[in-house]
Amino acid sequence: MITIDQIKQLREETGVSPTEIKKALEQSDGDVNKAKELLRIWGQKVLSKKTSRETKSGLIETYLHSNAKAGVLLDIRCETDFVAKSPDFKNLAHEICLQIVSMKPLFVKEEDIPQEFLDGELKIYTEQAAGSGKPEKIVAQIIEGKLKKYKDEISLLSQTWIKDDSKTIKNLIEDTVAKVGENIEIKRFARFEI
Repeated sequence: MITIDQIKQLREETGVSPTEIKKALEQSDGDVNKAKELLRIWGQKVLSKKTSRETKSGLIETYLHSNAKAGVLLDIRCETDFVAKSPDFKNLAHEICLQIVSMKPLFVKEEDIPQEFLDGELKIYTEQAAGSGKPEKIVAQIIEGKLKKYKDEISLLSQTWIKDDSKTIKNLIEDTVAKVGENIEIKRFARFEI
């Protein structure tokens, strides 16, 4: 039996509509955790449809750290002005600004990293591993792992969210897309520090 309390709980945790929550609870026989997983799966299906849609609206979010020595300008887009003005979208923009000011990413996504930038890092990792005496296959795996970690650290979407290390910034955006029902895209950002 599905209760109002279960629906309220999932609504608070996920932000998904009560009718979708009710469907998920019915399919999971009232198991809240299974229902949450179903909602996540459904959200991923919806997300794949939404990411192809054009983002023409949005906002420029700013953040200035309390010591006035670090700040961020963020260009974040969505499909409509209605969503751009919504609390969920504004909160997402603020959280991303906090992420940028604290974790200092250099690029929005891994695909934005220039190859010559990666070549420099690859050269450093190769030189570090040269005198290790380990087999070539192991050295190649070590270098590949270090390069992957480096890409994750410098690209915003791959970074672990500072408030919940079980999520990346990409996951945070996906959660908001599931709530607001529109494609969301980070176009660019600038970080300033004295």
